[in-house]
Amino acid sequence: MTDQSEAPAVESLADLFAIAYQIELDAVERYTLLAAQMESHNNAELAAVFRDLARAEGIHAGEIRRLAGDTDVAAHARDVARWKITDSPEAADLSDVHYLMTRSDALKIALAAEQRALAYFSHVYASVTDPEIKEQVAKFVEEESEHVDLCHRLLQKYRPAAADAAADDPDPAISQE
Repeated sequence: MTDQSEAPAVESLADLFAIAYQIELDAVERYTLLAAQMESHNNAELAAVFRDLARAEGIHAGEIRRLAGDTDVAAHARDVARWKITDSPEAADLSDVHYLMTRSDALKIALAAEQRALAYFSHVYASVTDPEIKEQVAKFVEEESEHVDLCHRLLQKYRPAAADAAADDPDPAISQE
């Protein structure tokens, strides 16, 4: 997500919390969907990876809700956290999902989502002038940077096997979308 023109504008701290909250909820929803799809293909290992990702994003959503204090972030998100054309940044892209995915494939999808979230929050950081908003956005940028680094470390740890199982499959991979 390099074009930020379709992203919602952050005009207040309440907007920031609502948008960040929605981004996390979208990630939870998408990872939960992917976990269910992997379960339907009897890929328990990958289902567990996606469930772990969903759980982590849910924890972040809870943290944002706590940071928002008395603001009803869920209600405010319905008003301000809308992307004009695409999904929110951290919603995993389903176009590369197939039933023979590896842990490495899943982590690449997660990495791309984290990179989009980092790009969004970096854009917000560069565009806001309010010091209170800027301070909180800096924390979100730092958190998303840590998530990107974690994905890179996990990709190094779980390098794909030399022989790709998908190459042996007589049926072409079909998007699960």
